[in-house]
Amino acid sequence: MTTTEYQVSGMTCSHCERSVREEVVHVNGVQQVEVSAATGRLVVDTDGPANDEAIIAAVKEAGYEAVRSSGADGDPSDSTASSCRCC
Repeated sequence: MTTTEYQVSGMTCSHCERSVREEVVHVNGVQQVEVSAATGRLVVDTDGPANDEAIIAAVKEAGYEAVRSSGADGDPSDSTASSCRCC
C-alpha cells in the first residue's frame, strides 16, 4: 500500500471534508481517504502508486484545489478560505 499526502485549499468544515472524501474514494486504486479541513491535509492510501492527476481531478470535482505535498510538513496556511464552498 502507498500513502500519499496532498494539501487542499478552501475546506472549512466537515461538509467540505465529506465532499472531498466522497469524490476521492471513487478514484481507481484508492483504498482509504483521510481528510482534515483544519489542516487542509488529504491523505490517500492506494493499492499501488497514487494517480495524482485523478486524485487532484476528484478534489477539483468536489469544488477545491489540491497539490501533492512535498513533505510531511506541508504548509497549511492556504488550506482554508474565508467562506465555505460546500454550504
